[in-house]
Amino acid sequence: MDHERYLVVTADDYGIGLATSQGILDLAIHGRISATVLLVNSPCVSAAVAAWQRAGNPRPLGWHPCLTLDAPILSPHRVPSLVDATGQFWKLGKFVSRLLTGRIRPADIEAELRAQLQRFIDLTGHPPTIVNSHHHVQVFSPVGKILEEILSPYKQSTYVRRIRESWKTWWGISGARKKRFFLSFMGRSDARRLNRKGFPGNVWLGGITNPPLLGNPEFFVRWLLQIPGKIVELTCHPGFLDPTLIGRDCTSIDGQLQRRFREWHLLRQSSFDEALREAGLTLVTPSQLSNMLPVLSRTAGVTVPSDAA
Repeated sequence: MDHERYLVVTADDYGIGLATSQGILDLAIHGRISATVLLVNSPCVSAAVAAWQRAGNPRPLGWHPCLTLDAPILSPHRVPSLVDATGQFWKLGKFVSRLLTGRIRPADIEAELRAQLQRFIDLTGHPPTIVNSHHHVQVFSPVGKILEEILSPYKQSTYVRRIRESWKTWWGISGARKKRFFLSFMGRSDARRLNRKGFPGNVWLGGITNPPLLGNPEFFVRWLLQIPGKIVELTCHPGFLDPTLIGRDCTSIDGQLQRRFREWHLLRQSSFDEALREAGLTLVTPSQLSNMLPVLSRTAGVTVPSDAA
């Protein structure tokens, strides 16, 4: 075990649209991902969960806390600072701006996230074994702290993503460097809190990008071959072409719609398996990793390493 490395491949946004969910389900059935995370406030969520269960729950289905897409679970009047005049969540840019200027109430965040967690449990029949936030909003205070508090009863078995990239991959892999640096810088405190509180999770994260970069057929391969660490996660946003996302999650021309099908295609390639073997990475589910942690904490360390790594 001292010489093994472990990889969690998480497909974000399950339930966002039916075609997207079908693409993720296809990857899960064929063992191409470790887990996916569910947007419980999506209008498609019930159908997506039913499809997952009909397929025999092929991989762990986790929770994707969301404060920046569609409408809240709670009535808008109960979380007024989170919504615009139409009752929809603020888009990411507006949400961050309002959060940083004190116009988002922490009590509204907590109420909505608790409602989403309960909705997840009602839909699936169990607490989530993997959690990461939509648009990575957990890196912003106080969202991360609130999320950790809500999940604290389940912390021994709930894998929570650390949004932290190593300097090796930041320098060695081109593309979206400003975005990656910002998220990694902002994610430091969140990662350290998660470690202190004992949540299972990755050491380093890979795969953050912008749509044009998915044209590289070696996109995922180069991440696998360069990412360091014994416990790493690859984030991805695969799916089949899904026009229902236009106007909700993307436009028809920004490339976000097409990137999902491109990521699905890249994850299905044999080159992905070859890169896993070359990098010495074993694909594991979050639950498998949680069960390994008593040994891995003695041999690898599950805390976030220094910036020099």
